[in-house]
Amino acid sequence: MLAFSFSFPGAHYALDGLDPYLVGVGRAAVAALLAAGALAAVTARPPARHQIRGLLAVGLGVVFGFPVLSTLALDAGASVSHSAVVIGLLPAATAITASLRTGERPSRGFWAAAAVGALTITVFTVAEGGGRLTSADLLLVGALLTAAYGYAEGGRLSREMPGWRVISWALVLATPVSVPVTLVLMSTTEQHWTREAVLGFGYVSAFSMFLGFFAWYAGMGRIGVARASQFQLAQPIMTLVWSAWLLGEHLDGLTWPAALVVAICVAWSQRARVRTSPPASAPAGGERSPVAARPTMKG
Repeated sequence: MLAFSFSFPGAHYALDGLDPYLVGVGRAAVAALLAAGALAAVTARPPARHQIRGLLAVGLGVVFGFPVLSTLALDAGASVSHSAVVIGLLPAATAITASLRTGERPSRGFWAAAAVGALTITVFTVAEGGGRLTSADLLLVGALLTAAYGYAEGGRLSREMPGWRVISWALVLATPVSVPVTLVLMSTTEQHWTREAVLGFGYVSAFSMFLGFFAWYAGMGRIGVARASQFQLAQPIMTLVWSAWLLGEHLDGLTWPAALVVAICVAWSQRARVRTSPPASAPAGGERSPVAARPTMKG
């Protein structure tokens, strides 16, 4: 979460001199180079055939969906602090997706915590928008829905292969789209590679798009997607601090109460039970974590 909490400030810096589509897609092309190098360094064998579909889903959600839509939201006028709080709905969306895709069954207490957190974020978003959702808000909602899908699929696959390989293979499989599109954008858009743009683009490429997922997917594989997703409720708070410190954004009176309620929901959700079903048996050649081979009761 610490790595991801700098994603919005990093994208904000990158937009200082770069086209939003270049920021959104270009980071995937750069991260794919890092991923290919990491996979080659350990002579990683290709993913099993039954894992390809899930890896493509990860690519759709977290390689393209969230980066492009969230960057467009910032370019449309959403502040970093506002975007961070809206994305606080992501944990609930991820938990719902996890229950559908991974067989996890959170308890009523868990859903209550997720619902309170989601309601708080929704009220905050509408209140800040003067009683209506802006176009930037709609882009952010699209970003969180695609991210939830990518997170759930990545967490599921992390029960079969190391988490860092999940994001690495997803990035590599996305190169037939990310690399050509990036080259076209590089040749057709105006760019000013200021210090802020270089710093921001470098961060979202190396950390937000690649290294941050090492710990994120590994954690999901160990404690379950639904439970891990609720740690994301802490991300808006950290991003709010960075937006005020790095960007000088003013935080109004509603921001901190909303963030406090969200923090309470994190603690609440972590005390709730989540039943995790064992993954389906993988065909020969698939990789599996020993921990994922047996059902567990969390909490």
